[in-house]
Amino acid sequence: MSLIVEHPGARSLLQDGGRPGSAALGVSPSGAFDRHARRQANTLLGNTDEAAAIEVLLGGLILTATAEHTVSVTGAVGPITIDGRQVTHGRALRLLPGQRLKVGTFTSGLRAYVAVAGGFRAEDELGSLSTDTLSGLGPPPLAPGSEFAAGPAGTIPELQDVPALTLAGTIALDVVLGPRDNWFTQAAIATLLTTGWTVTPASDRIGVRLDGAVLERTRNDELPSEPCVRGSVQIASDGYPIVFGPDHPVTGGYPVIAVVIDGYTDRLAQARPGDVVHFGRRQAP
Repeated sequence: MSLIVEHPGARSLLQDGGRPGSAALGVSPSGAFDRHARRQANTLLGNTDEAAAIEVLLGGLILTATAEHTVSVTGAVGPITIDGRQVTHGRALRLLPGQRLKVGTFTSGLRAYVAVAGGFRAEDELGSLSTDTLSGLGPPPLAPGSEFAAGPAGTIPELQDVPALTLAGTIALDVVLGPRDNWFTQAAIATLLTTGWTVTPASDRIGVRLDGAVLERTRNDELPSEPCVRGSVQIASDGYPIVFGPDHPVTGGYPVIAVVIDGYTDRLAQARPGDVVHFGRRQAP
């Protein structure tokens, strides 16, 4: 039983729960950018939380079934069809042999997740099926003719549809200041927390680049490379923030002014160029 990629869309990748605990090897956790949406897709099908799904960027994915499957699509919203017939986002969908599932161009959000009952199967690297765009670990990006097996399907649960994603173009992120906020002026910290930062087209799974006011340093000497985590807000040499995503480098030489609370970082997966990010301060525990 398998699904064949007829068209991969703009950029589609296989993603599961990632590779946590491999930083000592120089490997980031990777995994789904919008972890919540991937879990929703798996829950609809009775899969484990860690089952691999296809992360679809912008839309355009077309899959053909070689056997009967049950699939789901969550995350970013756009038209979804089976053999040209419109179907519903956020629910279990029956796909018969030879039928084509098409995920159209998204009208809201940036990344959707396509799951299959039983989970997608592929060769793992360091215990994960996730594609890490920085290190190159994991399966290659989907290409026309790629074929993915599915594991044995369990019982499909009776669940309500997952509500469609709605975004207003403004994303609020709570942060904890540090560890290098003391490398910046108080005015720069105030600017970080009061400015609306615009997501730039240069953003990807490694980091979301933001445009706005330049953040002035109090120190301009070189900083030795330090460990970094998903959600680190690193200030590059041009004075603008980059928020690290799932494929981030495990160390960095630019000062990290703040770190986004982990539960908020999924929101960045759906940030489109031109969307506005606002940072809010939360006190460290």
